[in-house]
Amino acid sequence: RGAKVIATSFADIGFDVDIGPLFQTPQEVARQAIENDVHVLGISSLAGGHKTLVPEVIQELRETYNRPDILVVAGGVIPPNDFEFLKEAGCFDVYGPGTKIPVAAKGIIAQLSVNRLK
Repeated sequence: RGAKVIATSFADIGFDVDIGPLFQTPQEVARQAIENDVHVLGISSLAGGHKTLVPEVIQELRETYNRPDILVVAGGVIPPNDFEFLKEAGCFDVYGPGTKIPVAAKGIIAQLSVNRLK
């Protein structure tokens, strides 16, 4: 499933979804997240750049914009042995191929609720 299918599914559930252009730099992704006042940022990786790009986006959100509250999730073709690396870098969760959208949405909503209580 492509990122657009995932985005459409989350919109159908009730999320307000903004889709950014492809091939943005981490700085551009973070800036767009700030400009759109997002609570969750989903990053799709198909080309193996996830171990560099995802941590750079998280760092940009935290250091440049002081927004550690934005929940970053990753998906796409990411090897399961890279999941822990991404989580240690600050990624809330990683969703591989075959992840059930309701399961992912439930986890994200639960964490947003926790964040709201902080």
